[in-house]
Amino acid sequence: MPITFAIICSSLIVFVADPYMTPWLIVTRMFAGMNSLILLAIPLFFLTGKVMNSTGVTNNLIDLCSILVGRMKGGLAHINVLVSMFFAGISGSSQADTGGIGSVMIPAMVDRGYSKEYSVAVTAASSTMGNIIPPSIIAVIYGSIANVSIGALFIAGVIPGIIIGFSQMTLNFYFASKYKWPIETMFDSKYIIKVIFKSLLPLLTPIIIIGGIVTGFFTPTEAAVVAVVYTFLLAVIVYRNLSLRAVFDMFVETAEFTAIIVFLIGAAQSFGYIFSFFRVSRFISELFLNIGSPDLFLIMVIAIFVIAGTFLDGAPALIILIPILAPIAQELGLHPTHFGIIIIMTLALGLITPPYGLSLLLASTIGEIGMERVLKTISLFVLVMIFIIVFFALFPDIVLFLPRILVPNMV
Repeated sequence: MPITFAIICSSLIVFVADPYMTPWLIVTRMFAGMNSLILLAIPLFFLTGKVMNSTGVTNNLIDLCSILVGRMKGGLAHINVLVSMFFAGISGSSQADTGGIGSVMIPAMVDRGYSKEYSVAVTAASSTMGNIIPPSIIAVIYGSIANVSIGALFIAGVIPGIIIGFSQMTLNFYFASKYKWPIETMFDSKYIIKVIFKSLLPLLTPIIIIGGIVTGFFTPTEAAVVAVVYTFLLAVIVYRNLSLRAVFDMFVETAEFTAIIVFLIGAAQSFGYIFSFFRVSRFISELFLNIGSPDLFLIMVIAIFVIAGTFLDGAPALIILIPILAPIAQELGLHPTHFGIIIIMTLALGLITPPYGLSLLLASTIGEIGMERVLKTISLFVLVMIFIIVFFALFPDIVLFLPRILVPNMV
């Protein structure tokens, strides 16, 4: 059965069986979990990405990245990574990144002589930045569960996201030199100016979001509202290619996505209440506190979420484990923003690790290739990401550098 119903059914058994509880508690706890203004940002950021995909912004960003990195060895592979970095700052969703960019870039790379395995692997791996670079939907979910500033999480995700992007481009450069992949065509100045103009307005979306949060002009939830209004204005006034049917479909898809996520959050609240009532969290906390070392605890948490990410989507993994692990991290003196970013990065890794590996599965479907054929290539990207995650886990000041400068009141 779906994980949401599994959580509800297991919780209901306890609520019915325990004489000190009542089944009505499951309703009140679920409502308490869903009754949060912060969660309104989830459908709004998701809708922003859908609007951008529908208006053809993906193609404009690909053209811009072609100008910026197309002349490097393995130009299309670099374009794939860079456009994912840009698109992550608009959509906040790795799946939207994989679907929107993969449908264009994978066939183009194969036509230019890249192997299907590498084309699929680099597309799936680069899409993980959608979970890390702001505005990240998974960061909104984490912030609402762990009661951590979403604005601080957004800002803290910038440096790790950029480093991951550059590390993937380094891998591209190595393989491009090894296999003599081609560089892309030179463009004339008139075309360059045209592409920059078309791409500039969509790229203002993350600047508006982050700028508004940093200046205190609006909250992350209000930033999501601004992002939706801004993207709809672009679609209607600038691109003029958004039909009423497309708008209806986008609202339906957003409603379906939101219902799944928010219902899951509500179910997890009842599950978490049981853990709290029976003091399970405290028992586990005492076990971990005996370790004494914050760094060792953080490495263990990374291992836990790597395993969880291979079987679960990010949202349920957060909902089940964060109520247990976040209080322990606080008692060990770990900074909540740093702890959150490390978990978000690790869950992003789960998008490209089988058997779940949602982004890897989606990219493999687009590339019309079995997932098992991509495993050897994707493992290189996985190893690089694990190294980067552990590095940032051991050096929290790098993660917290930007939040401490830009939003000191949030960290």
